[in-house]
Amino acid sequence: MNGEAAPAAYDRPARFLHWLVAGLVATVVGLGWALAWAPRNSPARDVILLLHRSVGLAILAAMLLRLLWRWRRRPPPLPESLPLGAALLARATHYSLYLLLTLMPLAGWLNAAFEGHAVSLFGLFALPPFLDENDRLSQFAILVHLVGQYFLYLFVALHLAAAFVHGVVLRDGVVARMLSPARPQRG
Repeated sequence: MNGEAAPAAYDRPARFLHWLVAGLVATVVGLGWALAWAPRNSPARDVILLLHRSVGLAILAAMLLRLLWRWRRRPPPLPESLPLGAALLARATHYSLYLLLTLMPLAGWLNAAFEGHAVSLFGLFALPPFLDENDRLSQFAILVHLVGQYFLYLFVALHLAAAFVHGVVLRDGVVARMLSPARPQRG
């Protein structure tokens, strides 16, 4: 952040990465729920697990790009009319989402690695297990992954509720910053 004024809207790469991650998260959650219902040791479960892990790795890659982009680009400021408590909650929610959306796929990948399993990326190539097998660490990684989902649901719900309030109730332009580029003010 080099002293430049903050933009009025998110730039195109930030918007693209936001919506890409949102779509991937919706997909991986659906696959995770399907995985819970798939019969053990079935071909269907194997396909669902392959897709769940692959989408999870895609989320990890997209989040690393988002973190890099966010580190280099200042986001638009929150409206000055926003109360301090709401601004702090917004920042805490965003930071929590960034943390969870990086930690959860990483924990899933570590679980597979500690179990000694390679993780295939959509069947194109496999990431070999890069760690020695360790049942305790595998169980800890899957615990983080499984418990983390509930925190992810919470923070996604908060994020969506805030988007609804800003877009429908307050109509303060906060949601528009992620939907389209900034337009010059006519005056």
